Amino acid sequence: MRAARALLGIDQRALAELAGISVPTIQRMEASADVVRGNVDTLMRLLAALDAAGIEVINQGAASTDGGRGVRLKSNVQPSESGTAEPSATLPSARTPP
Repeated sequence: MRAARALLGIDQRALAELAGISVPTIQRMEASADVVRGNVDTLMRLLAALDAAGIEVINQGAASTDGGRGVRLKSNVQPSESGTAEPSATLPSARTPP
């Protein structure tokens, strides 16, 4: 999630707003060592928000340069003039570094 936020140029609060979940929930998820834990509804909201913001989640075994898991910008996302990603979805106006 940190990598996705970095690609989008948003903070935890902005991601929480996009997903409709609380900041403490984002903080707990990001503090997870390996597997992100949460109820199914919360995880689905988070994935849907990342997808709408232009983030593609790379699952293990999917095509990636290193063959591992991670995130990347979808091909329809263009960098903005400020250097942050500008996905097709509207992001909150607060663009503080992660």
